[in-house]
Amino acid sequence: GNLYWTDHGFNLIEVARLNGSFRYVIISQGLDQPRSIAVHPEKGYLFWTEWGQSPCIGKAHLDGSEKVVLVSLGIAWPNGISIDYEENKLYWCDARTDKIERIDLESGGNREIVLSGSNVDMFSVAVFGAYIYWSDR
Repeated sequence: GNLYWTDHGFNLIEVARLNGSFRYVIISQGLDQPRSIAVHPEKGYLFWTEWGQSPCIGKAHLDGSEKVVLVSLGIAWPNGISIDYEENKLYWCDARTDKIERIDLESGGNREIVLSGSNVDMFSVAVFGAYIYWSDR
């Protein structure tokens, strides 16, 4: 198995084996303050959130190739990100808009608001079966 992580100090996404060996940078270009990542090993996708000057949700293959932006409008401080493997949906929470939203993880289409609060400051989100879990500060 592999371990993936973001380094928003250096604007990198990296991977290594679970024992720390074979560490290398997957994406180093075009990132601006990456925050969270989610991996879909079966489909071979990596998803991430960015705060930066142009906040967004990104997608690439696990080797960093074919990088695309799935969401760039109506997003401010995307924090946590999670995959619903059964429904093929990608969820994220936004600490600025106080929302949990989702999209189709293949196309980025069918964007929906799942939960909208006020002054919640959502930090992370997880999806399991019919349940959505989130944390706030």
